[in-house]
Amino acid sequence: MSMKQEGDLAGFKEAVRREWFDPETVAAWRKWHPFFARQSASATTAIIEAAQVRLGMDILDLASGTGEPALTLARVVGPAGHVTATDLSPEMLEIAQDIARQQRITNLTCQLADAQDLPFADARFDAVTCRLGVMFFPDSVQALRESYRVLKPGGHAAFLAWGPFDQPFFTSTAGIIMQYESLPAPVPGTPGRFRFAQKGKLAAHLKEAGFQQVRETTLTIPWPSGSVEETWESTRDMRAPFRHLLSHLPQDERERLLAAVYTAIRQYETGGEVVFPAVVVLAVGQRRAARP
Repeated sequence: MSMKQEGDLAGFKEAVRREWFDPETVAAWRKWHPFFARQSASATTAIIEAAQVRLGMDILDLASGTGEPALTLARVVGPAGHVTATDLSPEMLEIAQDIARQQRITNLTCQLADAQDLPFADARFDAVTCRLGVMFFPDSVQALRESYRVLKPGGHAAFLAWGPFDQPFFTSTAGIIMQYESLPAPVPGTPGRFRFAQKGKLAAHLKEAGFQQVRETTLTIPWPSGSVEETWESTRDMRAPFRHLLSHLPQDERERLLAAVYTAIRQYETGGEVVFPAVVVLAVGQRRAARP
């Protein structure tokens, strides 16, 4: 790796840290955790099924944030199993620990860890999961190599990422904001929500990292978002760039933006609840089984 590449990766990592370590962001994720757990439940189900999680398994969950899908995984593997939830943010993991205590989940451990340099022994875990986090790893192939290393022979690793920006959840929120304030365009290949939206890209990274039996699918899943007001408020609160941009808009422009956002969101409201059809990419790979 060249010095420029090393510098770029360090810069990308710092940018991710700035967004996810922001105290307002952390507070917002604590506030909205129950809402987001329900909102993303179908994504959690998809990744659990893809990783073939069963009772008694020892699971590693990467980029766990405030605890999902790790908390649900802990219930799936049961008392005989165990889940290790990891993240770069101690504040996020503290929230996950608090929720685990509240829900009396005792088979979950939270541990600070960089996905690119995991502090675990080779062939430690029965399965590895990562839901909506792989897009943010600065060196994603290195992180996937680490996932492969800590996975037991025959075990599965499942990674779920966002599909394209051009889908209702984003066009109804960020798309409207971008009509008032420009957001910086991501550099191709750098960390960001839509890094793996291109078909086959996430699967290619898994193959490069050494995984076998790699499969990638594009899924459309329900993304229930509460009322129109809750949809907007949760999205605004949990995204630091949105908060910062909106704080600089004049009051009259903010009011026009909000009216436009509400109009866009209401297209997906039925019976008082907004449910977006969310497009995600799911890729799963396996570590080669040991020869008899």
